[in-house]
Amino acid sequence: MLRLSLNTFRERWQLFIGAIVTVCMGVALVQSSLLILISAATAQAPAGVSAMERAEIEDAFTAAMALLGITLGLSVFLAAFIVSSTFAFTVAQRRRDLALLRLVGGARKQVRRLLLSEALLLGVLGAGAGVPLGLLVMRAQSRLLVELGFLPAFFTPRWQDWILGVSFGMGVGVALAGVLVASRRAAKVRPLEALRETGEATRVMTASRWFFGLLFLGGAVAMVIVAGVAGPEGAIPLSINAAMAAAVGLSALSPLVVPLVGRLFGLALRGSTLGGLAEANLRDGVRRSASTAAPLLVLVGLLVGQFGAMSTIAATGEEEQRRSVAADLVVESGGDRSAELADLAGVAVVSAETSVPMSLTRTEFDDDGVETETENAMALAVDPASYQSVHRQTVESGSLDDLHGRTVAVGRGSSGESGLHLGGTVDAQVGDRMLALRIVAVLPASMTGGADFLLPAGLLTGMETAGGLTRSLVRVAPGVDASAVAERIRIGGFGEVTSVGEWISRSASAQQDTQAGISAVIMGLGGLYALIAVINAVVIAAAERRREFAAARVSGLTRGQVVRMALIESWAVSAIGVLLGGVAATMTMVGITSALRRISGFSVLAVPWTLVATVVAGAFVVVGLTSVWTTLSATRAAPVSLITARE
Repeated sequence: MLRLSLNTFRERWQLFIGAIVTVCMGVALVQSSLLILISAATAQAPAGVSAMERAEIEDAFTAAMALLGITLGLSVFLAAFIVSSTFAFTVAQRRRDLALLRLVGGARKQVRRLLLSEALLLGVLGAGAGVPLGLLVMRAQSRLLVELGFLPAFFTPRWQDWILGVSFGMGVGVALAGVLVASRRAAKVRPLEALRETGEATRVMTASRWFFGLLFLGGAVAMVIVAGVAGPEGAIPLSINAAMAAAVGLSALSPLVVPLVGRLFGLALRGSTLGGLAEANLRDGVRRSASTAAPLLVLVGLLVGQFGAMSTIAATGEEEQRRSVAADLVVESGGDRSAELADLAGVAVVSAETSVPMSLTRTEFDDDGVETETENAMALAVDPASYQSVHRQTVESGSLDDLHGRTVAVGRGSSGESGLHLGGTVDAQVGDRMLALRIVAVLPASMTGGADFLLPAGLLTGMETAGGLTRSLVRVAPGVDASAVAERIRIGGFGEVTSVGEWISRSASAQQDTQAGISAVIMGLGGLYALIAVINAVVIAAAERRREFAAARVSGLTRGQVVRMALIESWAVSAIGVLLGGVAATMTMVGITSALRRISGFSVLAVPWTLVATVVAGAFVVVGLTSVWTTLSATRAAPVSLITARE
């Protein structure tokens, strides 16, 4: 069977080259993400840096690992989905060849072994090309992470020899998985039915499509519901995963939509011969249209859903800050100047918040003994009374009035971890001192992040707060002009002063830039992969239509008319992909907005309309141009020579 597979590959290389491309790029993307993740997890801050710099570096690595984990998961999903759907499509495109093999004596088991042998060969070739490509992708991906500020400038990803086993295992595995179900179905179809395009060969909505389509759609709905009750840490991944599950489910059920879209295009082009032919081709080639739309569905669903979720989080976070901060001015300085600011005329309240690095030591007891873990973190040193006067937020449990002496308040994201609960004690090193801090309050969850830890300012010495950035929130007295107070602060040289509204807008802009960077990291190379898969699917679909196009030309259509007919079909396929991708993206948006309403009490829906318009227009342009190019290539030969040629 392996020799027959090699002969088939040599004869039908145009069909198989697309499958190799998808394996190659999938392996490269997963390999790159995994190597960068492992390198970030084992990286250390360089020797000689200050405690503040060390804490910032370790925070960056921790955030980068979470981001890379999502990127790796998305890369694996894209590789598995695109490769398996592409390989299944290539099997469906060759059902006449397989029927002829059955007619000359090939058994069902032999057909399955042939297809699996081909998948093995293509998987090995694709993985072999994907490993060196993955090194180039790793350089580009790590450079993007550094330039966007998610990783420090000194970071360099390292090669691991074991990655070869992972890359080849994944390449071959997803190729075999993609062919497994399709080969079983191809072997079951009777040869004459496949040749005559009747019976089982024409049934697209199989039992497996119904089962997996409904299963994954149900899973997407369940994730949206759970995202609505999850915390900030769980809402985002659940919402993104909902789009993934919806994409798989909708892709399986997409043949139900193809005839409907075909009829809509037929009505829109009523009276047009080419429109009628395109509608008939869509009805006749439901499997082809659905398979071509699948990667576009994933691209639109994940891209729009991801950016929409991040934009919504940023907009809601901005509004949350505007509602929670009860101050007029913000002063940023290199130290605590609150006492001097409070003496200025017109100042009613000053709350200084100074960043302080600290190390937490947590001890866990289990059956294997005692395990100690040390973690660097950033805290804010505050005066609890002043802090509460300029922040409208309330604690989730405990009271900030108890924040004095050796105490600490923890953020909602940190509470619940080992030892970090109300009334518990955590060992912390601040400067050169080891302190046992009692947890007196748990702060509410916030989509703006908020402080992980609050320490009483009276607990710390000047040496321990030296070098930390201090942000002072100033509320002016009633009837006093805030701009006049701001001018006094500037003249006094107390630091950089801005209005609260300007500071919130600047923070929101920075957060939006960060969210855009996160989306670029997560979907940048993955989106490019999905886009290439879209082009690849169009090329594969056109590769087997030479005789069909030739028959159309022999019956009286010109070459230009055939190209325009194929273009109309491609636009219909684009409409299917965009429509179903929009449904998948809606799953993400519903999940994230419901989570925001539960966490913040409200949500601000921010649909990235510019991106949506760009993606929709780009989909029609890319698919349309690819269709025109492939149809021109397929109609280059004289139609009579293709009609009379042997299959």
